[in-house]
Amino acid sequence: MPKALPHKWQFKARFRRHAFGWRSQPAMQRLREALTEIRKAARQSLVIGAEGGVVLIERLSPAIEQVDSSSGAIGSAVYVALEELAGLISDAPAPPAVREAWIERLWQAFNDDEIPYLESLGEHWGAICGSRERASAWADEHLWVTSQALGPDPSMRGYYKGATACLSCLHRAERFEELLALVEREPTALWHYREWGVRALVGLGRKDDAIRFAEASRGKWTNDLAVDKACEEILLSSGLADEAYRRYGVRAGRGGTFLATYRALAKRYPHKAPAELLADLVATTPGQEGKWFAAAKDAGLLDEALALASRTPTDPKTLTRAARDHVEEEPEFALGAGMAALRWLAEGYGYEITGADVWSAFANTMNAARVLGREQAARGEIRALVESDRTGFLAKVLGRELGSG
Repeated sequence: MPKALPHKWQFKARFRRHAFGWRSQPAMQRLREALTEIRKAARQSLVIGAEGGVVLIERLSPAIEQVDSSSGAIGSAVYVALEELAGLISDAPAPPAVREAWIERLWQAFNDDEIPYLESLGEHWGAICGSRERASAWADEHLWVTSQALGPDPSMRGYYKGATACLSCLHRAERFEELLALVEREPTALWHYREWGVRALVGLGRKDDAIRFAEASRGKWTNDLAVDKACEEILLSSGLADEAYRRYGVRAGRGGTFLATYRALAKRYPHKAPAELLADLVATTPGQEGKWFAAAKDAGLLDEALALASRTPTDPKTLTRAARDHVEEEPEFALGAGMAALRWLAEGYGYEITGADVWSAFANTMNAARVLGREQAARGEIRALVESDRTGFLAKVLGRELGSG
């Protein structure tokens, strides 16, 4: 086996077995630093960068196996890192002997991973092989075990760690009929395997069948969001954007935040009017309309944003920032956002609210009122809000200022 390509990696010393304790942040910081180092090397040589990716993957799981993963933060960070590293390794123009060595080293790390942190690496195995021929040969080596693990015979059926990697290689080798037949034998109908059947049908040009196959995969153990995304992607790739939006778009676009959800949907459907996208998203979360305020503002729908903020609780800090940022260009909107912030503060909403937050909301609201020449009216409205605050917190912060007006 060829030796590792010569390069002095700084991250190697930081990724030793049990290098990290239970806290996830130090490990995530070191992972970011390692990725930065690898990217820098890849700009000089893709092969050297890919070698760094292999080295990091080899050391990753043993180094972080004591980290507390209950929050999901470290797992998510590793998942994203593996996706990037797998792409780098796949694209590197490595000589055949070097790539074979990479595959062997990665396979060892993959099998030694006990948590497991490296599980998603199997999804990229066909690409990591680098060519259809190598992927096909690798699939042949693991095909019998995979077929038994996914087969109907209960005495042979069971979990095989390399099953997804084998399916990935069959897909890379464009052996779509074999892949589909293999997945259709799997009796539990797990999406983890059936999604490869969907990909195989797409590869065969049977996109309608792929959507039906995906829809038939829904069940107790299937993530509906994953099915929605797969079907949406098929329709979009077929140029059927309106049908994709109607059937799956809003459901498939969930992001980490309401704003991220809107932006993702707008990016996938640029031909849709922002107001239509927003209205459809708001309809999916009855009773939480105010949480779409930032999305409406981001879309330039300022009137709609204020209307949403008036319907259900909206984060006062978000409203205060909106008031601050729009004082000069959109003072009417800034005044409305500031008033909404004070209203929800008066009703007790907001996370870890301090006197500084209350004062900021007041100051930005008054700045907007001053631009509009409506200071006296604004002060009167704010005084009424303060008087309605049963906790007395707003009065404690603003009482002297309002009393002097």
